[in-house]
Amino acid sequence: MEIKANKISKMRKDAIEIFYKALKTVQADTAIRRHCKFDGERLLVGHRAYHLERYKNLFVVGSGKATASMASALEDLIGDKITDGIITVKYDHVADLNHINLIEAGHPLPDENGQYGAVGILNLLKKAEKDDLVLCLISGGGSALMPLPYNGLTLKDKRDTIRILLSCGATIHEINSIRKHTSKIKGGRLACAAYPATIVTLILSDVVGDDLDVIASGPTIPDLSSFHDCMKIFKRYDIIHKIPKNILNHIESGISGRIPETPKPADPAFERTHNLVIGSNIESLMAAKEKAESLGYNVLLLSSMIEGETRYVAQIHGAIAREIIKSGNPLSPPVCILSGGETTVTVAGKGLGGRNQEFALSAAIDISGKENIVILSGGTDGTDGPTDAAGAISDTLTLKRAKERELDPYHFLSNNDAYHFFQKLDDLFVTGPTNTNVMDLRIVLVT
Repeated sequence: MEIKANKISKMRKDAIEIFYKALKTVQADTAIRRHCKFDGERLLVGHRAYHLERYKNLFVVGSGKATASMASALEDLIGDKITDGIITVKYDHVADLNHINLIEAGHPLPDENGQYGAVGILNLLKKAEKDDLVLCLISGGGSALMPLPYNGLTLKDKRDTIRILLSCGATIHEINSIRKHTSKIKGGRLACAAYPATIVTLILSDVVGDDLDVIASGPTIPDLSSFHDCMKIFKRYDIIHKIPKNILNHIESGISGRIPETPKPADPAFERTHNLVIGSNIESLMAAKEKAESLGYNVLLLSSMIEGETRYVAQIHGAIAREIIKSGNPLSPPVCILSGGETTVTVAGKGLGGRNQEFALSAAIDISGKENIVILSGGTDGTDGPTDAAGAISDTLTLKRAKERELDPYHFLSNNDAYHFFQKLDDLFVTGPTNTNVMDLRIVLVT
């Protein structure tokens, strides 16, 4: 048993190395420097060039967990050219900035600081004219960190609605459809506020498939969803009776045409708007693959687009690991199974945790007693649910250790309390703020 424990310990170290290699590749400042260059006259963004002397003002705005790091890299590049700027970030996700105002705010539930920052951003962009350039920095968490309720709605209305949607298992696409239709800034309305200025948005994607209209609720992207879609979401999860009355009345007013729809692709503002994804989940997975191979693992990269109920997704990963041990299919050990994306948790209990911790716990139950398997599931932003952990690590000995401490994994799972389960085993995966956010990484090692 001691030999097996030593093997597991080595695999755990490998999993952590693989995770941090993936994380390093999608650091926000690294992504900015990879996609943006300045030659003294032109700002090169992707394949486009912007001659800065042709613009009267250069404004920088943005929102998200990684935005401070993005802004810092941008200041290093063109700091003296920036006229003014405002960004909103999650508390403690900060950087020292000289030309851009930074406001810390609440996430995942929006707070008054976020609303204060959103008002400042909107007011700044209303000053923008045709000969101005706006650089917009967007990363995961931008929806919650830039809240500006539509007329007649309150921040509490939006906060209560998001809490209900998060608890019922709604996807990020569905949640952001609601956000866009209850906001004065999301769903393309930020681009409309900046019009007729030119706006360039640099995006770190935290959304499955990198759907631009969903990342941070697409503040500079035409919205393809509708008020009708919002009502369908409420009905799909049978939560109409839980949604605040102001929100329901607002959605119904939109359906009847009393409130205008979000801006669509034909809006002239989007003719002067350019969007570029500078970091995504697949990039992190490819870096993880390279690291795993260097450690001697055969790599099975499943997908960067995995969604669904967390515990079911965990069981599938566990089943693949067990198949590898039993038959050597689809690869012979040692194997590293990689996947990314963002799963959901339907909350039925009153515990504490997040989708990554619940994944690790559910998978631990599925692989218990088998040969050497280690599972690390973590959020690249360093935060898993409303906790201080990025995720958790489990293995084929996890349930044995839990039994020795009289911990019932099934009880913790049914109560959605993976955090306290792993805390008692000292198996929480804590990174602190990472200054990036490209969804989750799941690493399953089999030897």
